[in-house]
Amino acid sequence: MAGLDAFGTQLQRGDGATPETFSPLANVTDITPPGIERETYDVTAHDSEDAWREFIGGLKDGGEVEIDINYDPREHDGLIADFADALPRNYKVVWPGTLGNWAFKAILTNFEPEAPHDDKLAVSLTFKVSGKPTITTGV
Repeated sequence: MAGLDAFGTQLQRGDGATPETFSPLANVTDITPPGIERETYDVTAHDSEDAWREFIGGLKDGGEVEIDINYDPREHDGLIADFADALPRNYKVVWPGTLGNWAFKAILTNFEPEAPHDDKLAVSLTFKVSGKPTITTGV
């Protein structure tokens, strides 16, 4: 198989209740899920084999999530409260069909609306992942 259709991918926001309910953000046009990465530490020494640099793995980073939305202030301005709150909230990227999800805590770090004279209202949002994401694989 050469690839999978991304249509139907959602970013869902937790309500903070117990048990927590997740609701999809409406009118999302583009989602860039977290790009997880790991630092490396250079442990090269004078006796490293054949003068090749050596590394070990360090701290991991959950990365950022970026989304673009067809902006409706009546529907999306509630996210401003997430920006005002310094504490992480629960979110999920839910893949289409039964492909699984990535759940994580994140802080909304950027809320950038635009209103061009010749196009739609839009907003770009950036979330910084805090801690370890939970990756649930689908079938």
